[in-house]
This record gives sequence, structure tokens and C-alpha cells, in this order.
Amino acid sequence: MPAVTVDDVLVLPRIATPDPMAVRERPVRSVTTAPAGFEGEGFPVRRAFAGVPQSELDPFVHMDQMGEVDYAPGEPKGTPWHPHRGFETVTYMIDGTFDHQDSNGGGGRITNGDTQWMTAGAGILHIEAPPEQLVVSGGLFHGVQLWVNLPAADKWTPPRYQDIRGSEAALLTTEDGGALVRVVAGEVGGHRGPGSTHTPITLAHATVSPGARLALPWPEAYNALVYVLSGRGRAGAERRPVHAGQLVVFGPGDAVGLAAEPAQESASPTLEVLVLGGRPIREPVVHYGPFVMNTRAEIMQAMEDYQAGRLGRVPAEAMPHRHPGDEDLGAGN
Repeated sequence: MPAVTVDDVLVLPRIATPDPMAVRERPVRSVTTAPAGFEGEGFPVRRAFAGVPQSELDPFVHMDQMGEVDYAPGEPKGTPWHPHRGFETVTYMIDGTFDHQDSNGGGGRITNGDTQWMTAGAGILHIEAPPEQLVVSGGLFHGVQLWVNLPAADKWTPPRYQDIRGSEAALLTTEDGGALVRVVAGEVGGHRGPGSTHTPITLAHATVSPGARLALPWPEAYNALVYVLSGRGRAGAERRPVHAGQLVVFGPGDAVGLAAEPAQESASPTLEVLVLGGRPIREPVVHYGPFVMNTRAEIMQAMEDYQAGRLGRVPAEAMPHRHPGDEDLGAGN
């Protein structure tokens, strides 16, 4: 996983280890295992939040781990053009390459460590797909897409697109150099990531060496979640065992603790995790397919607006696609 690498950890800013006498390490509230499925035109995903109550996830709505898969030539797949309204999509690429285009003029290509942050707001159409050369050659594909809810006051904001290069993220290490932390958005130990968010959140990718421990200061007003991308470790004050494909929901406190098992499998030599949390919005959530609103009436309005073309139009110079009316609105990244 090349998204979090550095030649010399000694040159990085250090995250101060929270004083165990002055902070309250968060306990583990639950550990769930993400089921496997398919998205878009058929690429494999793991539904990271499946089975977790929305109240535990707020302000997040949905997260897919896309891959990890090593495609043969001709196999890479993406999504067709499809709509969104009422939230933000955050696509973080760990391995491989993905192209994006939207009806608001945003888009580009992301590869190892890059992030596309799309605020759908009042409405947008977009498409995500592997570039043609990757379709021809095949190759490794691994990423994450996270949906961040917008409060009612911001659901009608104009669409916006942020292209965050991996080199722009804040790269930190622990005091002993045993972990690397890439901060994409929010703040960790006084160091801010480049992502601009409507809803206050923190999103970080951490690589923890075998036998090393990661302790992060965490705002008490935020919830705290950890999703294990690969490897094995222990979470929380009670050192709960966790492994790849599992989501940890933490209870209250002001520090998040993780440790990597001393022995890891050769295919996953380190513990790789996403650490995320935010200030809960505490508003009603009605989620149907690509729309996240506050009421059922707003969902019905979003569907009518989409069918009437009010959420945007496919650009004349569009990426290869199926017509946006062809996809199932009950799904979609």
C-alpha cells in the first residue's frame, strides 16, 4: 500500500503521545465485519458501515472499500453517470488510478494517495472510471469512498470539487517512529489536512509497524471510527482484537488507541487503518440510493429533479458512459 510512505521518518512532525494520566482513552463500543458486494459496473467492494446504526456513524452515511483487487487486462470497471444530492463524496485512492468527471466542470485523475472531494450539495451528475490504459493493461486497484452528510442548512449549497494531491496531505509520525499518519482532512495533534469540509470531521490513513502502538488525541465532541484496511491489531483501552475488513466504533473519550500485532502476514506486513470521526449533525437522515436528505418528501423531489434534468447534464465532452437514466438509483457511488 504505497499511499503512506516516507524515506526518513526522522524528518516528519511528531504526534505527541497523549498523557495516560490526563486523557481518557476511548473504549471499543462495537466491532463489525464488512460484507462483500459489487458496485457500479461490477467492481468489488466491502460495505464498511453495514450493520452499524446511523446514530453511531453521524455525520457519515456510507463507506465502501473498493478492492483490493489485481485486475487482468480488460477487467477494470467503474460507474456510469449518476446523480447525487445532499452530501459529499470523498474518494481516496490507495493503489491504482481512477478518473472522475462531473456536470459542474470538476474532475481529474487520482492515483496513489490522492483524494477527490466532491460536494454534491443541491445536485450534480458524475462518473468514475479507470483510464483506458488501465483497462487495457489491468493492474492493482484499491481505494475508499466515504459519504459525508451535510446539515440541512448546507444541503442546497452549490456543488464544489476539490482535487487533493497525496503530497498535499499532512504526513506525521509518532514519537517512536512506529506509525505514519496521513491527514487528509481535519486535524491530528495540531496538524491540519488540506481537505475543506462543511461538516467538521477528521480523516486520516495510518500505517502502524508490527508491535508498534498509535495513540491519537481526539476531540471529545467527535465520534471515532477505525476501519482496518489490512493487517491485524488491537483497538481501544481493552485491546480488542481486530483484522482486515472490520470497523471499530469507539465510545466516549479524548484519545483513540491502536496497536499492531507483532507478527503480521507476509501479504500484509503492517496494520493499515482509516481513522475518521466528526461532530454529529443530529438531524433526521433519509437515504435512498444516491440521495441523502432530511425527509422522504425531499427524496421524492430529488428524484423528480433528476428525471427533469435539474441536477445537471452530461457534458458534451463526456467520458465514455452509459446514459444516466440506465443505472439503478437504489445503488451508486
